[in-house]
Amino acid sequence: MRTNIVINEELMNEALSLSGLPSKREAVEAGLRLLVQQMRQQQLRKLRGALVWEADLKEMRENSHADC
Repeated sequence: MRTNIVINEELMNEALSLSGLPSKREAVEAGLRLLVQQMRQQQLRKLRGALVWEADLKEMRENSHADC
């Protein structure tokens, strides 16, 4: 997808310098990937404590060795 955006020049230069990425496009894509990853992790953290575990780990472990 093609788009035109205005980006803080100092921020872009620092991102390119620190990352070693060869182009602005790659720096923007890396930043977007990182943002998506962080947002997904944040959504998962919101689920913490919301799910109830009802299985028996001891039984599961014993059954997994029964086939050996």
